[in-house]
Amino acid sequence: MLSKIKLQLLGVLCTLFLFTEAQAQSSASTYSALGIGEFNYSGLTNNQAMGGLGISFGSAWNPNYVNPALSTKNTIFNFEAALNYKMIGANNGSETSEVDGGGLSYLALSLPVKVNKATVGLGLNQITSVNYRLMIESTVSNADVRAFNSIEGDGGISEAYLSFGYVVAKNLSLGVQGSYLFGSTIRTDQLGLFDENSNPIGITTEYYERLTVSDFGYKLGAYYFLPLNPKSKLHLGAIYQHLGDVNGKAFAKLAAFGQASKPDTPGDLIANDEPGSIYIPNRFGFGVSYEKNNKYVIGLEGQYQDFKQFKNLFDDPLRLQEAIKVGLGFQIVPDYSDVDSPLKRGTYRFGLEYQQTPYYLNATNINDVGINFGASLPVNQLSLVNFAVKVGQRGTTDNGLIRENYVNITLGLSLNDNSWFYKRVFE
Repeated sequence: MLSKIKLQLLGVLCTLFLFTEAQAQSSASTYSALGIGEFNYSGLTNNQAMGGLGISFGSAWNPNYVNPALSTKNTIFNFEAALNYKMIGANNGSETSEVDGGGLSYLALSLPVKVNKATVGLGLNQITSVNYRLMIESTVSNADVRAFNSIEGDGGISEAYLSFGYVVAKNLSLGVQGSYLFGSTIRTDQLGLFDENSNPIGITTEYYERLTVSDFGYKLGAYYFLPLNPKSKLHLGAIYQHLGDVNGKAFAKLAAFGQASKPDTPGDLIANDEPGSIYIPNRFGFGVSYEKNNKYVIGLEGQYQDFKQFKNLFDDPLRLQEAIKVGLGFQIVPDYSDVDSPLKRGTYRFGLEYQQTPYYLNATNINDVGINFGASLPVNQLSLVNFAVKVGQRGTTDNGLIRENYVNITLGLSLNDNSWFYKRVFE
């Protein structure tokens, strides 16, 4: 029989998923001004520390969001939550600016229906994030006037998901994840004109755009492991994610400063919650990992998404390209059986991550290269404190572009419990 505490925990979690306005948030790149933002390809904290490795490998101690087929590894109850913080130094070749931000990264729960056979998972995660601040100063032709543009964007697409993993044959698992997609992205562009003495000329104008999405998507996963000998295995995994035409609505207006977000004020109303769709291309992923049981794992994985097919609600012409991600990950446990030393029983992870992002500007690919590391340290017999750090560089100062040097930190907690599946003898 479940204790009252466990029943209360389930009630809290169900409430979180009913109130979907509580979106996950994180700090995003300046390049999130393009398309629908920066995509999250790297999974949960344990995956992030290994270069995003999670298609071909998972553990019993952490939920697996990357590949739903690997949820069958969760033979105990798992609940995991994490916070995210990101610091970015942006350089355009002549000036440097630093920005930072963060917030809730994700919530994830995994519950075995039948141990070593079937597992259900649910969670709240972020698919894309938009967060940028730009100030552009320029001259006006044939006039002693300067223009200042303040451009901002916030928001993104979140998902509340339900997944199911099942062992269909010896060493073979399949999984499916259904997602409810929701969220809004707000972008503003404020334009002011000033004379040579910095006095304002005319009225500051503002363009306001709000894109809101609400739809469903799904992900399929497969996982197979091949025992090489009694002490090692080879793991193989694959995923396919379909989002397609994501339904939404668009509001856009040009008006005086402070009036553009209000539909009934004077101004040029371009779109008044007009329905439409965003086309997000399908995503494919494959991976292979080698494991020496209870000692170490090394793996290589890749993901692909063709953003040449991307379309937004306004059908704006935007040249995007194929997005490719490659991750190399490694984890080691110094001494799995040393119950007296949490440090020796901890899991330590390292990774390298390369992304060709979908952004293509001034005939230049915007690439992202990062070094990852992190750990999971036990806080009692089963539960863990997880952290991951990524130090990376995105973009270039060539061709008038921006190079970003960033540090991304994720800190989370895994609450694990195996007493759910034992019948109480004494009360």
